[in-house]
Amino acid sequence: MAESWVNSAESLGADLHLELKGAGSRRALLMQALREAVRSGRLAPGTRLPPYRSLAADLGISRNTVADAYAELVAEGRLTARQGSGTRVAQQVAPVAPVRRQRTPTRSSRPAYNLVQGQPDPSAFPRGAWVASARRALSLAPHDAFGPGDPRGRAELREALAEYLARVRGVRTAPGRIVVCSGAAHALRLLAGVVGGRWAVESYGLPFHRGLLAGEGVRTVPLAVDEHGARVGELGKVRGVLLTPAHQFPTGGPLHPERRAAVVDWARSSGGLILEDDYDGEFRYDRQPVGAVQSLDPDRVVLMGSVSKSLSPTLRLGWMVLPEQLVDDVVAAKGEREQYSSATEQLTLADFITSGAYDRHVRTMRRRHRRRRDQLVAALAERAPHVRVSGIAAGLHAVLELPPGTERAVVKAAAWQGLAVEGLDDYRHGDFPADGLDGRDRRDGLVVGYATPPEHLYAGALDALCRALPPE
Repeated sequence: MAESWVNSAESLGADLHLELKGAGSRRALLMQALREAVRSGRLAPGTRLPPYRSLAADLGISRNTVADAYAELVAEGRLTARQGSGTRVAQQVAPVAPVRRQRTPTRSSRPAYNLVQGQPDPSAFPRGAWVASARRALSLAPHDAFGPGDPRGRAELREALAEYLARVRGVRTAPGRIVVCSGAAHALRLLAGVVGGRWAVESYGLPFHRGLLAGEGVRTVPLAVDEHGARVGELGKVRGVLLTPAHQFPTGGPLHPERRAAVVDWARSSGGLILEDDYDGEFRYDRQPVGAVQSLDPDRVVLMGSVSKSLSPTLRLGWMVLPEQLVDDVVAAKGEREQYSSATEQLTLADFITSGAYDRHVRTMRRRHRRRRDQLVAALAERAPHVRVSGIAAGLHAVLELPPGTERAVVKAAAWQGLAVEGLDDYRHGDFPADGLDGRDRRDGLVVGYATPPEHLYAGALDALCRALPPE
């Protein structure tokens, strides 16, 4: 490695001599040298630094190392980076505080902006329509609604769900094959106990779900994911496979039609079970939502859904559409009496669906989420055109593809901007190799929950996001 470097090309930035001496990684030595140049005044506020590709070539180190060092110094507030103006020394660089006084922003610091996925804006809850349904449901409720609950769920809700899911998601079922639960987590716990064995799961997914399954004695093995969804052709000897086929979570692609057919063929030939998490299947913006995989073979697929994304996660209401042979076992595992989902809320949701209020609300939120996603794409096109949004136009989140090696630094930079956002690596299965897919480098990205902020904070959240992104 070169011990020093002098930039003599005026177009690349200020003339600068860096000493890279001593023990440590190349990234650490470079950051130390840049910090010293800023602290000593050799790099005045506003000074433009060389592009990291040029600096990397002159130093004989990887450009990812330089990009990561720049991003880390941006996060510290020593440098600034804006599209079109390059990376510069910050106008006001605070003196370095003693180590004991340094503090790294964390989620508990109550960030000003929140783009964490999975949290729909609570202000969008349809209070008036929900209250109207609650009044009708309670006034018409039979007396047994106020007695011990049926573990299958209220018949009114199961009937409403059977009609709605058939109409909107192409599901083939009957009310007797639907079991109401308190959400996806509850469904997975019940199914883990009934199905057991080893399950394949997508290599990127919710760590909470994987931990929940492990706690129930189910070992999970990762199934690689690409732009066509899970690679179901690589399924081995597993009892079940957990998929998000409508909109892979979190990478964003739908399961390709050929793979949908292939996984059903696998289930039929192996006796395995497909567990379809339809967590945001209603929200597709570039076309009509695709039908559920369950419609291809109702005897080999369990469809799981809830209102956590469409209405609110505080409504602990979900459902399982089960193969007939599993209904009794799941009901027995749930217990003799309903202990999780309120009967009155089940009746309210049943009325909310049958009255058409749920359809109207979903249409409203579909327009709102599409507008939010369009705003995100437009902001990136203007301020960070080198950052691509991957996946289809659907759901409540998007994944931003980042240059390799920059994810952690960008998440930290976002925290310094007062923004809570998560990196893609947070969702990778622990047994899945970190070098990614198809021989490509590790996938670096941000999982951006564009549905989360209230309207008056969304523009500020996008501004903070763009300021945290690495320069081109």
